[in-house]
Amino acid sequence: MATILLAEDDESMRNFLAKALQKAGHEVSAFGQGDLALKFLDEQGFDLLLTDIVMPVMDGIELARRATARFPDMKIMFITGFAAVALNPDNKAPKEAKILSKPFHLRDLVSEIDRMLAA
Repeated sequence: MATILLAEDDESMRNFLAKALQKAGHEVSAFGQGDLALKFLDEQGFDLLLTDIVMPVMDGIELARRATARFPDMKIMFITGFAAVALNPDNKAPKEAKILSKPFHLRDLVSEIDRMLAA
């Protein structure tokens, strides 16, 4: 079981993902904004940050940069409908981060998370 920090501003998507990941055996803490997730990150360590890119207040790329500065071994996965944004080298997203483009199947998300955590 892994501990996953989930940042997704769409409430229905956030709840859906959290339930699916919990059903797959992971412990999930979910937040609707990157800044709120970052505050919680400092209180508890996580194995994986699963974050949307486009969010209010603090986007997922900034959240990922700050998270990996604090916890360099944390795995990062972006879930986004804007994959080109994540792939843009100017945004300075963590290079080891994985990108899963929306829409995706939950089976693919869980499989990719399992692969990342096993690596």
